Amino acid sequence: MINIKSIITMNATDKQSVNARKYLGIRIYLKVIMVFCFLGLLLFLTAGSLQFWYAWIYMSTLFIPAIVVMGYFIRKDPDFMDSRLSKRREKEKEHRSIQNLLALPLLIGLFMPGFDFRYQWSHIPLFIILISDAFVLLGYLIIIRVMIENRFASSIIEISNEQKVIETGPYRIVRHPMYTGGLTLLVFTPLALGSFWALIPIGVCALTAIIVRIINEEKLLILNLPGYQEYCQKTRFRLIPFIW
Repeated sequence: MINIKSIITMNATDKQSVNARKYLGIRIYLKVIMVFCFLGLLLFLTAGSLQFWYAWIYMSTLFIPAIVVMGYFIRKDPDFMDSRLSKRREKEKEHRSIQNLLALPLLIGLFMPGFDFRYQWSHIPLFIILISDAFVLLGYLIIIRVMIENRFASSIIEISNEQKVIETGPYRIVRHPMYTGGLTLLVFTPLALGSFWALIPIGVCALTAIIVRIINEEKLLILNLPGYQEYCQKTRFRLIPFIW
């Protein structure tokens, strides 16, 4: 006999699940749009013109893939994406210090390209700007690949209860491919925005902060994640293949 009550309950649960997914999807998209609106305001206000076309190319290079990726994760694993976007502040004081080390120079570095465009401080050939945009996209694609491979990838330093060592995909090449992608994206951002001067705060401080962060993160992983020390012995390089 068909249990009508069970069918109604199941249908109600399915509707709640669909509605929850839609709400989560809207929330994720709004967060992404807000980030890009803030970035656009920062770049165009400092440039004093909407004709800052380097910024339009740069933002399109990031925004279009971001929308596609958000759609993928909302369908496949919305909780993972929501967790990455929600967790922004480090838990440990030492880790927060490293996070702050990167935040201020990064903000200064994002202010500088607009002023650079306005006052024509730098004269970067078009082909370098376009190549830099390609590297920015490459860095972002590396980050996406890492997120697909590793659902434990977090935007802060932490170890979850069910976390395990990931040795596949980009993790076969370096131990921290997420940082490899992030460093690539950050270092080429100033050139993609037409500014040599912004390389100083972004390039130097980003590399320093990421190296210090990796060293601190690996201490935590070796102590608390079974199998990580053995993984370090098999995968020698942390950030850049054949270098470090």
